[in-house]
Amino acid sequence: MSVLPSLDRRILAIALPSIVSNITVPLLGLVDVAVTGHMGGDDGVSSSTSLPASYYVGAIAVGGMLFNIIYWMFGFLRMGTGGETAQAWGRRDLDGVVLLLVRSLLLALVLAIVLMALSPLVRDGALWYIAPEAEVASLARTYFNICIWGAVPALGLFAMNGWYIGMQNSRFPMIVAIGQNLLNIACSIFFVYALGMRIEGVALGTLLAQWVAFIIALLLCLRYYRRLWKRKSFRFPSFLLLLRQAVTPGTASNRQNFSLFLRTLCLIVVHFMFIAAGAAQGSVELAVNTLLMQLFSIFSYFMDGFAYAGEALVGKAIGAANAGLCRAVVRRLFQWGGGLAILFVGLYAIGGESFMSLLTDDITVLDAVSRYRHWTLLLPICGVASFLWDGIYIGATSPRLMLWSMAISMSLFLAGYYLLIPLYGNHGLWIAFLSYLACRGMVLTVTRGKILP
Repeated sequence: MSVLPSLDRRILAIALPSIVSNITVPLLGLVDVAVTGHMGGDDGVSSSTSLPASYYVGAIAVGGMLFNIIYWMFGFLRMGTGGETAQAWGRRDLDGVVLLLVRSLLLALVLAIVLMALSPLVRDGALWYIAPEAEVASLARTYFNICIWGAVPALGLFAMNGWYIGMQNSRFPMIVAIGQNLLNIACSIFFVYALGMRIEGVALGTLLAQWVAFIIALLLCLRYYRRLWKRKSFRFPSFLLLLRQAVTPGTASNRQNFSLFLRTLCLIVVHFMFIAAGAAQGSVELAVNTLLMQLFSIFSYFMDGFAYAGEALVGKAIGAANAGLCRAVVRRLFQWGGGLAILFVGLYAIGGESFMSLLTDDITVLDAVSRYRHWTLLLPICGVASFLWDGIYIGATSPRLMLWSMAISMSLFLAGYYLLIPLYGNHGLWIAFLSYLACRGMVLTVTRGKILP
C-alpha cells in the first residue's frame, strides 16, 4: 500500500497539467468565433465593402476544420515519440533520448515541407468538397494561405510535446499551450481591432502564436535538459544519417508511425460519419448531436490527461524492465478512470440539462436534446477503457494492436450506421457510436497480455 500515494503523485503530476493544456484549446476557438462574429457592420473596423459577420464565422469554421483534420492525421508525431522516449528514459538510454527528439523534429520538418508544397491541392480539393458559399470560400482560402506557414511549428510541437511526455514532464507542454493560446487571443484582438485587419488578422495571430510557442518549447528543452546535450560521451551522428533514419519507411519507428497514422484515419472516418449522419437527419438532429458531443469532449479532456500519464509511466516502467511497477500503474490508472467515469455520469445526470441551456436557448433544440440525453450517461462508461488503454499501448509502443482495435471498432460502427439508423434514426446513430467506443476498450483489454510484462 505504501507505493500508492507516491504512484498517485506521479500519475497526477502528468495528468493534471495535461488536463489544463486540453482545456485551453476550446477557449481559443470561442475567442476566434467571438472576434469574427463582430466583423459585421458595427464592429469598428468595417468598411463599405464589409461582409456579414456570418461569412467570417463560416470561414473560420471551414479553415479551422481543415487544419484540425490535417494536423490530426500527423498526431503520430506526438504519440510515437512519447512512447519510445518513455522507454528510452526508463532504461537510461540518454543518447537514445536525445536522438529520438532530433529524429522526430527532422521528420516533422520534412512532413511540414511536403504539406506546404501540396497545400494548394489540399486547400482547393477540400473547398471543392465542402462547397461553401463563394464569399466564405474566398475568406477561408485567405485564412488557409496564411496559417499553412505554421505547419513547421505545429508539427514540431507535436514532436516536442510527445518527447516531454516521454520524459515524464507535462508541465512544459502546459506552459507552452497556455502561452500559445493567450498570445493567439491577444494578437488576434490586436490585429483586428487595433490595426483594422479582418480574417487576415485572426490568421496572423494564429501563425505568430504557433512560431513563438515552438521556439519557447525548444528553448525550454535546451535550457532545462542541457546536461543531455553536453555530456562528454555524447556524439551527434551526421545530419544526413539522422535525416535518413527519420524518413526511411522501413525503420521500426516509422512502421509504428504508419500504424498510428492509419488508426487516426479510422478515427476521423467515424467522427465525420457521425457528423454527416446528424446533418442528413436535419438541422435539429445535427444541433442536438453537436451539443451532446460537447459533453463527450469535456470527458475526453480529463481522460486524455490520464492516458498521457499511462503513456509516460508505463513506457518508463517497460524500459526499466520493472514489471511490478507497470502492473501497479495500470491498476491505479483504471481506479482513477473508473472513479472519474462514475463522477461524470453523476454530473451529466444532474447538470447536463442546465449545461445544454447555457449553450443554446432554442426551445426546439432543447426539447430534442431531452430525448437523446440519456445516451450521454453511457459515454463515460463506454469510453473510459479505450482512453486509458490507448495511453498504455502507446507507452508500450504497440500501435499495431491499437490499429486492429480501431479497425474492428470502426467496422462495428459502420455496421450499426447502415443497419440501425434506418430503423431507429438518431437513436441508432448513438447506439452505433457507443458500441464503437466500448468495442475499442474491450479489444484492447483482451489483447493486454501481449504488451504487459
